[in-house]
Order: sequence, then structure tokens, then C-alpha cells
Amino acid sequence: VQLVESGGGLVQPGGPLRLSCAASGSIATINDMAWYRQAAGKQRELVASITNGGTTKYADSVKGRATISRDDAKLAVNLKMNSLEPEDTADYYCYAYVVRRASPVRLHCWGQGTQVTVSP
Repeated sequence: VQLVESGGGLVQPGGPLRLSCAASGSIATINDMAWYRQAAGKQRELVASITNGGTTKYADSVKGRATISRDDAKLAVNLKMNSLEPEDTADYYCYAYVVRRASPVRLHCWGQGTQVTVSP
């Protein structure tokens, strides 16, 4: 199972961010999906999560600025953020709790990360 992120890069303060993540491999279904981030010298933290029922959760620091969504047909999860601040600078990681096809195995899967820098 692989998760591949796209988006990120350099963002102007106050600008928008669009991140996408697509899963591939022997996947029967995906339960929770999420975006995490890790700033330099800090622990990885949850940005937003979404269950397979569509229930969402957001970090206090991004509430009102972020929207997480998923497309189960494409095995994808997206993150949109507005009004970015320098404090949003971090490596952003996609996460999925995957149920493998024809197997009871469940996997905690991570993308390789995509860098987001908020700077003029």
C-alpha cells in the first residue's frame, strides 16, 4: 500500500493551500484518513481527520481555515486551507488506516510528506 501526496510548496501568507493524497495497492477499504504535519523541531501533530462515515475533526489551530474531504472511489483524501500563516510551515503527511483486500490485516499507512513553506 502506498500513499502519494501532491500539492504544497511555497505559499504566500494569507494564501490558500491545496493538498491531495491518493492511496494505491491491495486495498479493500480505508477507515480513517487524516493529514498530519511536523514543523522543524516539533512533534508531528494532527491537522485534520475524516472517518469513512464523513465525521471530521480539526486541530484548534486550523479550525475555520481548513477543510478535509475524501473521495472513496479514488481512495483519496484532500486538505484545503485558507489564510495561511508562517506558523503553518511544516512537512505535511497523509495518513490512512487501511484494510487490505482478502486479508484481516489492517495497516497504519503514511505518505512520504510534502513540504509547505509560508513566506513572502
